[in-house]
Amino acid sequence: MKYILVTGGVISGIGKGIIASSVGTILKSCGLHVTAIKIDPYINIDAGTFSPYEHGEVFVLDDGGEVDLDLGNYERFLDIRLTRDNNLTTGKIYQSVINKERRGDYLGKTLGGTVGDIESMPFIEAFRQFQFKVKRDNFCNIHVSLVPQPNSTGEQKTKPTQNSVRELRGLGLSPDLIVCRCSTPLDTAVKEKISMFCHVEPEQVICIHDVSSIYRVPLLLEDQGIVDYFCGRLNLLIEMRPRKMLTKWKEMSDRSDRLLEHTSIALVGKYTKLSDSYASVIKALEHSALAINYKLEVKYIDSADLEPAALQEEPVKYHEAWQKLCRADGVLVPGGFGVRGTEGKIQAINWARRQKKPFLGVCLGMQLAVCEFARNVLGWEDANSTEFDPETKHPVVIEMPEHNPGQLGGTMRLGKRRTLFKSTSRKLYGDAEYVDERHRHRFEVNPELKHHFEDRGFRFVGQDLEGERMEIIELEDHTYFVGVQYHPEFTSRPIKPSPPYFGLLLAASGKLQNYLQKGCRLSPR
Repeated sequence: MKYILVTGGVISGIGKGIIASSVGTILKSCGLHVTAIKIDPYINIDAGTFSPYEHGEVFVLDDGGEVDLDLGNYERFLDIRLTRDNNLTTGKIYQSVINKERRGDYLGKTLGGTVGDIESMPFIEAFRQFQFKVKRDNFCNIHVSLVPQPNSTGEQKTKPTQNSVRELRGLGLSPDLIVCRCSTPLDTAVKEKISMFCHVEPEQVICIHDVSSIYRVPLLLEDQGIVDYFCGRLNLLIEMRPRKMLTKWKEMSDRSDRLLEHTSIALVGKYTKLSDSYASVIKALEHSALAINYKLEVKYIDSADLEPAALQEEPVKYHEAWQKLCRADGVLVPGGFGVRGTEGKIQAINWARRQKKPFLGVCLGMQLAVCEFARNVLGWEDANSTEFDPETKHPVVIEMPEHNPGQLGGTMRLGKRRTLFKSTSRKLYGDAEYVDERHRHRFEVNPELKHHFEDRGFRFVGQDLEGERMEIIELEDHTYFVGVQYHPEFTSRPIKPSPPYFGLLLAASGKLQNYLQKGCRLSPR
């Protein structure tokens, strides 16, 4: 077993996840078996109760693990399925230690305190000791740092990287590779300066400048000799070179840069000020757009700005939001929690249904599509989810019986579940009888009211194995009006886009009917 530790310095969000994923992709391309672990120093047990504004989206795994969004990058790049054990947190470590202490596993021993005040310090110290335990040939440290380039001088500054490396070395870890994130390629003199003052050879300083597509990052790393370095440093016995295996990445990158036709999707949500809140949703849209050779434009719309109240309070925002919505080629309402902005989402769904605009609702987006149809077609004016109106006379979305309302962490319907279906959605999934997708929800469509909807052309075309949970909705006589209770974005891959998102992009670009008529095949072009 070989271990590659990726650390980051200077600022958070430097790109550790993309660098780790790209290194893993290159090594996997060389025929090695690769997996990834993300270590988060926060005290939480998992990411399930985080605010998307503070930590980005919560990524869900097959086993129901609610984890950091970086694990989404690992899965998409490496095309693997991870488990909750691939995400370590300080909270998990402390919980395990305390449980063992209570069971008596440490009888006669005293547990030492944490070194220093910084929450990540125990992990740094653990890896300092770990490198000696597994021996030098089996352990390598990549340090990702920032090389800023102030506009006033245009000069690339190395001091932040020098300080970051010095601090890491002071803690007992010496970087084997220094990956420099910068806006433009590193000047040779700058590279040599970093080499000189950070005690590494010039070939151990890797430049990852801003690129048009993240698919180019593995190519940049490979071009700078990272495979040869690992072969020598970790004694890797690699028979094949990765160049052929990375051809698909180069092809994707080149195609992404050449796209001429555009399509736009209105993303109507409540966390639109931070794109990381919908990281997997955006990736799924990008994968689908790339598959049909279209350049994607995502129009972020705060759903609260679509509500009638916004017209009185902030009329400019109200009109701008509606203008964005009306100009979009398709509408997406993603998952979410809480009542804020839900009426705005219902307004957007109503507009998409009446104007026959391609629409995809995910999780809460599907539930609100049910509420909208109940109000405006079935005539149930107070129809709602009991999450938002517990006293409604028409509870079209209800809490699942097994949910524990007293505790929020880890109590939702989580992870991979099977859906049986028949419909356009089935065709998009390759005419399969069922699909296994990942879920994250506490509320569900009320099955007792199902017949009222189906009598009016609002069909529940996907259900769980017991036929009790409504998983997929489709509206008759509409170009593409689909809702899914699960989160298909979590299993989307660059060369295998998620079918519901793919259907949305096909419909938004006017290609869906032709695609279905051709037996769900794209033209060679």
